[in-house]
Amino acid sequence: MIKRALLSVFDKTGIVDFAKALHGQGVELLSTGGTYKALKDAGIPVIEVAEYTGFPEMMDGRVKTLHPKIHGGLLCVRDDAHHAAAAKANGIGMIDLVVVNLYPFEATADKAGSTTADKIEKIDIGGPSMLRSAAKNHAFVTVIVDPADYARCLAEMAANAGDTTLAFRQKCARTVFRTTARYDALIADELTRIAGDPAEEALPAEFAVPAKKVQDLRYGENPHQRAALYDVRLPGVAGVTKLKQLNGKELSYNNLMDADGAWRLVTEFSGPACAIIKHANPCGCAARDQLSAAFERAYDGDPQAAFGGIIALNREVDAATAEAMCTRQFVEVVIAPSFSAEALAILTTKPKWKANVRLLAVGAPGAIPAGAKYLKNVLGGVLVQDYDTLGWDPAKLQVVTKRAPTAAELADLAFAWPVVKHLSSNAICIVKDRELVGAGAGQMSRVNSTDIAVRLAGARAHGAVAGSDAFFPFPDGPQKLIDAGVTAIVQPGGSKGDQGVIEACDKAGIAMVFTAVRHFRH
Repeated sequence: MIKRALLSVFDKTGIVDFAKALHGQGVELLSTGGTYKALKDAGIPVIEVAEYTGFPEMMDGRVKTLHPKIHGGLLCVRDDAHHAAAAKANGIGMIDLVVVNLYPFEATADKAGSTTADKIEKIDIGGPSMLRSAAKNHAFVTVIVDPADYARCLAEMAANAGDTTLAFRQKCARTVFRTTARYDALIADELTRIAGDPAEEALPAEFAVPAKKVQDLRYGENPHQRAALYDVRLPGVAGVTKLKQLNGKELSYNNLMDADGAWRLVTEFSGPACAIIKHANPCGCAARDQLSAAFERAYDGDPQAAFGGIIALNREVDAATAEAMCTRQFVEVVIAPSFSAEALAILTTKPKWKANVRLLAVGAPGAIPAGAKYLKNVLGGVLVQDYDTLGWDPAKLQVVTKRAPTAAELADLAFAWPVVKHLSSNAICIVKDRELVGAGAGQMSRVNSTDIAVRLAGARAHGAVAGSDAFFPFPDGPQKLIDAGVTAIVQPGGSKGDQGVIEACDKAGIAMVFTAVRHFRH
């Protein structure tokens, strides 16, 4: 039976009503600081922890619950005679319920203007210590870290003569350890940011991910797989974890995978741009001075593949763009920084759109911070790498052919390079007038990817440029592009066969530039 409870919370949502209900069931209440004051002001009988331990709160509140009378009362194994004797000999009473939530370290770290000292002060010590002590001893102690569990706890007590079930205590203990694990991961993550991403800790021996569930998903890659979206904290970076869904059906795993891919591609461009993704690969992408024109050109890149695809735009969706989208075939998702009121009115009233198409507003794009990590799962583990943040860098280009690209070709090469970066390797893209007109991706042979890109581009390959995510080992791939009418190529270079590839380009009179950067995406 719960006879004594310790309540010490930063988030005081619902705590007064919960304490009143506990007092009504004859539970003795202990508390600290602001929680003690809130309960006292509400007229609830409560004992301050300093009075209970006989030891004053000190050091600006850093030391108040770190005391044997607190932790002994939490950790004592109630049916162990030696524990009971030690408790009696030292005047330690049992604490049956702990209600604690933690200092808002994450909110402080994310707040503009927070200093390192501000962040350090919001590292909770006593709270996690009490939570872990109580959770370890959950065979006897109930521990609540989430205000959403207050009502459940009272219901348990009402149904069990003032006690809680072991199953409930086990659930609460699991919640506690997940909470403290994420809390510690957040602190380690922020201290690394403060240190400036030290090279020796780029891939540390222990790596914890501060994941927090954003929402459950409709299903995973297939309907029989469960799935959820978690945020792993990249401050200042807009993406699907920050989404606000404005319209449409519940999201699935595949919706978000493709939405993320489309968003990451379109944010590569500084001017108005649109990307359309189908099964993790761009089937359309374009940049224009007007957003609506960028959409039109992106959709025309491969209208057949765009059916049921994911549209991303890097500007607020305006009425003209909304009208243009509604004249096209069905799509699954539109993701953008925001939607104007006029655009929303259009998109949420069209018969084919209002019930089905998901509209996702994610805020303005932000730069991925240095040291940020990208995770992919393998069976029984995860692979961890840096994000691929390298983009087009004119200063590092090497013209390796006799003919240099024209200004127009160079503009298209600059567009092709980020596009090919977001295609599955082996990847080839063909671009004309800042519009993706043909793409080959995910093939076991680079020549096969080239064949696909050329076939999709058709006559549009004449006068176009091409990008390759990795080097061409032989001249056969470039020759297929040359035969299709491509006039300039961008690729990393670095193959033993570079000279033969360059000679093939020189013979055809086309331009080729090396970037010395590979962009594989598996």
